[in-house]
Amino acid sequence: MAKQQTLTELKAKLDKIFSQYIRLRKADDLGNAKCVTCGTVNHWKKLQNGHFMSRRHLSTRWSEDNCQVQCYSCNVMQQGKQYEYAKWLDNTYGKGKADQLLLESKQLRKFDRFELERMIDQYKQEVKYHLNRINE
Repeated sequence: MAKQQTLTELKAKLDKIFSQYIRLRKADDLGNAKCVTCGTVNHWKKLQNGHFMSRRHLSTRWSEDNCQVQCYSCNVMQQGKQYEYAKWLDNTYGKGKADQLLLESKQLRKFDRFELERMIDQYKQEVKYHLNRINE
């Protein structure tokens, strides 16, 4: 019988597949996507899953609105460029979206094994769909 994965291992697995999904969902048919904060275009594998509200907040860690494509420079070197990110969120999803995500990030949230496994399965299917769409 296989050893059951820990919650920490499941979160890491979900982080990886969710990151792929975030980058792939915005990729064109050639696999290129654009950084939401600076506009740099690159292949999805060379871009990152940038979080508006930090990953440490579980309530928004895997939120599709909170996570967008960012280049390494914006996400890491410039600490996510939060001002530009907030403007992009409000322009894309409507005024107040950045504030809404800030409030959501402050909510305490725990995920059980079942929820994490369900999300892993869901995003595996999404990644598979987008990879087939791109024809890698």
